Amino acid sequence: MPPKTENARSLAWKALLRWNRGGVFAETLLARATAEQKLSLSDRGLMQSIVYATLRNLRLLEHLRYTLRPGALEEKMHWLVLAGLCELFILNHAEHAVVSETVKLAPARARGVVNGMLRNAVRRRGEFEAALPSLPPAVRYSMPDWLAARWLREFGEQEATAMMAWNLQTPPVYARLNPLKPMDIPAAWIPHPGAPGWYCIHGSLPLEALQAGQVYVADPSTRHCIRLLAPQPGEKILDACAAPGGKSAAILAATGGDVQLLATELEPHRLPQLKENLLRVGGQLPEVAQHDWTRPCPPEWRGSFDAVLLDVPCSNSGVLQRRVDARWRMQEEEIARLSALQLQILERAAEAVRSGGRLVYSTCSIDRREDRAVVESFLATHPEFSLKEDYLALPHREQADGAYAALLVHS
Repeated sequence: MPPKTENARSLAWKALLRWNRGGVFAETLLARATAEQKLSLSDRGLMQSIVYATLRNLRLLEHLRYTLRPGALEEKMHWLVLAGLCELFILNHAEHAVVSETVKLAPARARGVVNGMLRNAVRRRGEFEAALPSLPPAVRYSMPDWLAARWLREFGEQEATAMMAWNLQTPPVYARLNPLKPMDIPAAWIPHPGAPGWYCIHGSLPLEALQAGQVYVADPSTRHCIRLLAPQPGEKILDACAAPGGKSAAILAATGGDVQLLATELEPHRLPQLKENLLRVGGQLPEVAQHDWTRPCPPEWRGSFDAVLLDVPCSNSGVLQRRVDARWRMQEEEIARLSALQLQILERAAEAVRSGGRLVYSTCSIDRREDRAVVESFLATHPEFSLKEDYLALPHREQADGAYAALLVHS
């Protein structure tokens, strides 16, 4: 007999437990559960919403949980209660259904405790909601203490709290139209303000248009580095950290496909998909290659490119809305390690820029130490380059992901 299909709440609970034990990203756990279980579209949506909303609001939910019962709970029951509280307070699902279905998942010996906690939470909803404004920002907006303090210090209270609140929202799905392969725009799509050619997709993904290369799913924040790079037809351009290919595809679109594009990637196994993605969007046949940019620029590439786009590995601090568990993986000491790595990669990739050429350094971080500070460190030892322009995109202002880009020009 085939295995019995589990319900969405049970799968969400198990995914949260597995995530808490470490080593697996939330989206990976959800993808596995979706592949293994024959869930309806609505059940799949419920499972995903519980997992993502619980992780986005983890500090706040834990505060509520410990307010209801200060003592320790077995790990399984702790996460079951957190999922139930998420449905009650974050997703605002029907109270009776949430309490009843969550209690059913608990083992018989613990059902009384789970039932009592959730019913008590329902009774005290008004009390909890009234207390929200007085909670510390790191608890109210579910941030690690160190990161909340860092943002408050760097951006000020008003900006930092607006950004934290933005990161609790469910991100929309955006797509960029491909001018090389025009298409009719569905009536339900909404243009992104200030980003021509970008749309918020409502409804299901346009699989046929994606397969045909007419649209590319990405975030509008990626347009800033392309704007600074200003790729021109006929140029020789290097996209140094290219996979999965979104920015390379944007370079092809910006030049009408008339560009000598080299897209490199560290991991060899990502090269076939990178090449496939670029072939799909059109233009001249792109060249893809494996290279580790912590190592010197190969002699045949040295000083040979009109423009280099360098989108470096970073902490992802600008995309916490989209990458729901990134805030819990981040460590303050990791930013120092990353900034050193970023500088090393920048120094190597800069070797590929010809005299008179340009390089755009890009991250999806909003942390100065990974952004402007790396650029300043580079310029201090490379007088042949100068900073022409940079841009910091804060997510709540942009209504998109956060990002940083700096245009460096070789004399």
